[in-house]
Amino acid sequence: MKEMTEIRWHGRGGQGAKTACLLLADAAFASGLYVQGFPEYGPERMGAPITAYNRISKTPCSIHSFIYDPDYVVVVDESLLHTVDVTAGLNPEGGIIINSHKAPEELRPMLSGYPGAVYTVDARRISEECLGRYFPNTPMLAAVVRVSQVVDPHEFVANMRDSYHHKFANKPQVIEGNMKALTTAMKEVRKA
Repeated sequence: MKEMTEIRWHGRGGQGAKTACLLLADAAFASGLYVQGFPEYGPERMGAPITAYNRISKTPCSIHSFIYDPDYVVVVDESLLHTVDVTAGLNPEGGIIINSHKAPEELRPMLSGYPGAVYTVDARRISEECLGRYFPNTPMLAAVVRVSQVVDPHEFVANMRDSYHHKFANKPQVIEGNMKALTTAMKEVRKA
């Protein structure tokens, strides 16, 4: 990991992008890093586009603004590729991670000429298989950790298991479903 990594999340209200952003901040903090995780608030309603941000650093960070030139972008809803300039300011040395069943090469033409790495993961299928419902945030969280390496993946999985045990102590099926979604997504990220 470089000194500081900046991540911008694009999703729709109700898909858990904000929650995934905050979980990534928690996991990075548990790993001894300095973190920021915050949403950009607008007219919040179910299905409306939302943006959230992470700064993860080895040293204290005194920047307190939105992220305009992210190292990584996470797109939780593929339909946003048609309505939001998700690659605006995106560092070509970073990458974009998109929730899609499509191969990364199929989506590259929709990315405004972005020359960097394109990754996809089928968060819908993974969440439906592992959790029984469509919760794309858990697989997308795992995918961004796998791609960005902002947190050691093994340490991340251990931290998330502890977090889920704390939150869902009386629901072991929820814990195991989320853990399976995390590990499956980490294995299934595709790159172009």
